[in-house]
Amino acid sequence: MINEALAEIKRGCAEIIDFERVESLVKEYFKSGKTFNVKAGFDPTAPDLHFGHTVLLQKMALLQKYGATVQFLIGDFTGMIGDPSGKSETRKKLDKETVLKNAQTYKEQVFKVLNPEKTTIMFNSKWLEELGTAGLVELTTTFSVARMLEREDFEKRYKSQTPISISEFIYPLLQGYDSVAMDTDIEMGGTDQKFNLLMGRQLQRVYGCNKEQAVIMVPLLEGLDGVQKMSKSLGNYIGVTENHNDMYGKILSISDELMWRYYELLSFKSLEEIRGLKKDVENGELHPKSAKEELALELTARFHNHELAKSAKEEFERVHANKDLPSKIDTFSCKGPIWIAKALVDAGLEPSTSQARRDITQGAVRCNQKKIDDANWQIEKGEYILQVGKRKFIELKVT
Repeated sequence: MINEALAEIKRGCAEIIDFERVESLVKEYFKSGKTFNVKAGFDPTAPDLHFGHTVLLQKMALLQKYGATVQFLIGDFTGMIGDPSGKSETRKKLDKETVLKNAQTYKEQVFKVLNPEKTTIMFNSKWLEELGTAGLVELTTTFSVARMLEREDFEKRYKSQTPISISEFIYPLLQGYDSVAMDTDIEMGGTDQKFNLLMGRQLQRVYGCNKEQAVIMVPLLEGLDGVQKMSKSLGNYIGVTENHNDMYGKILSISDELMWRYYELLSFKSLEEIRGLKKDVENGELHPKSAKEELALELTARFHNHELAKSAKEEFERVHANKDLPSKIDTFSCKGPIWIAKALVDAGLEPSTSQARRDITQGAVRCNQKKIDDANWQIEKGEYILQVGKRKFIELKVT
């Protein structure tokens, strides 16, 4: 049982630092029922969670089965500082009102994955505001500027003479101090957070905590494009609160190759089951689309329910296989005449008129199920069904 638990914990992880400690914590739980603390920090910089976040959340939920009390840390204090973590410039700071609003949304969404009875929601403003000026100055003495510049993104920016604020140097120190204040046994995060995650081990030594947290890093999930990491700002994400039809359709839109990555990191199927599916596809016994449909049903059912997942499958087949229109289409009204690209942007089907032009040129835009080939078309008074790609529809009423 313990070996199976440890194998599940290792599954899909990018790196585990001090796995021996993870093993001892799990063994102690099986032996005596003693629980341990697993921390993951979320800076509430965006109001919604997506599938990329759930890679980490699902690993945390797994650890809850084997003795963990999850410390879901909302960085309401550090979120107002900003951590670039791999970015080429300083991340914009958020005001208190925005941070708390986004934090509330996170709290409402995480229990789609985590066991609420084994989860403690924490805010780091509780201890970081109490740290005070003297405590902060003492904290800054625990790490040198030279060591701080070893962080890859800081090093690149320093060499390119891109500004780095002092507050950004303080950020990883504050994240590490969270582990001291929270008495954390294991901290989890993405591979882009390695420097900050290791800071917790360092500061637990400095502050005499009689422990050094283990670190579990999960890979960054690629978005729908299969290239960039899943991100709301890049538009390549699947949100955990998305409509069931949209969620199902987006999962089916990923490439056959990316599908196996999603299976490994998101599916509850065993690795043996996944290997069996992959072998059937490679042998021609199972069509890749069927394997993808199975994944889409599983994930849609997880975040909605089995009935809605089945309904999403039926709707997708009705619209795409039979080339019918969706049973439900939103309506957008405007004054005419209106330029087609502007209409697409105003109706929410396109992010910009330049993108609309590109999609029209590439044949991805339809009006009343016929391709539009004139990117300068001025739409006159009337009612139209506009479509971008396979999933975006709007009923346009021009008055």
